[in-house]
Amino acid sequence: MLEILAVIFLSGKIGELAERKGQKKGKWKAYTIIGWFVSEITGIFIGIVMFGEEALGSMLLLGYSLAILSYFAIRQSLQKMPDLDNGFDFEK
Repeated sequence: MLEILAVIFLSGKIGELAERKGQKKGKWKAYTIIGWFVSEITGIFIGIVMFGEEALGSMLLLGYSLAILSYFAIRQSLQKMPDLDNGFDFEK
């Protein structure tokens, strides 16, 4: 349950950042949600291969770690984009 709340909160933050950058916030929210779950599942599969099926804690820790890394990767790629110009030119 906490994971779902985290994904909702973080996708909202990405949506706000996307609006500041002049991007479609729905698209970036979708990237965040899909990236989170794909990375988490990938991490769990890697955990199964590395630690075996009995090490549930290690699998989940690896899955959550990759999910959080995917959020930061998406945020970083969005932050590299230029900010939306709001039309004010203070130099004139």
